[in-house]
Amino acid sequence: MRDLLPSTVAVAVAGPDDWVGELLAAEQACLSDQAVPTRRRDFTAGRVCARRALTGLGLPPTAVPAAERAPVWPAGVVGTITHTAGYCAAAAAHTSDIRSVGMDAEQHREISPGVRRLVLLPEEEAHLARLPSGIFWPIVLFSAKETVYKVWHPVVGSWLDFQDARLDIDPDAGTFTARIAPARIAEADVDDPPATISGRFVVADGLVRTAAVLPPR
Repeated sequence: MRDLLPSTVAVAVAGPDDWVGELLAAEQACLSDQAVPTRRRDFTAGRVCARRALTGLGLPPTAVPAAERAPVWPAGVVGTITHTAGYCAAAAAHTSDIRSVGMDAEQHREISPGVRRLVLLPEEEAHLARLPSGIFWPIVLFSAKETVYKVWHPVVGSWLDFQDARLDIDPDAGTFTARIAPARIAEADVDDPPATISGRFVVADGLVRTAAVLPPR
């Protein structure tokens, strides 16, 4: 993810030992005793990486628990965590440098017709049909939307549905732009909700990786 984010964002990618690393007490409390091994490994790697990203900002390795489907970062910090099979990463930044950050990683594969109908707007289907072959563009768009929603949530305090953002992908530049539905912007109970969110993507080594930031106001 380092290649997709500005230098003001600290990034940590999981190594082999991080999947079985130590959790701090506040993090351990977020895991159910019935958590399956894959869930425990993903959560552990994410928190180990999150604490390493914090140290990359010059901060102590503070616990990063979870609430409402999202990590809880220390005051003055924004961050994001992603994991997929065999890959996990975390990123963090000072709020003085970055308003919000999001990222996502997915396996580079085709998605099912049902998921495709859930995720893609008709305009996006038409857009993807014009892109070069050789890449499973629906999964790129899926990942980009996941990243957009991770950027949106800390700023607005609500989650977007897949139909609430319309994405355009520039395959040559490796970038994407999401336009948030006007109705969601109108109902946002914050000043200056983002109407557009732009980010970058890479497809390599069997993975799709996407990331985006909002600059400070």
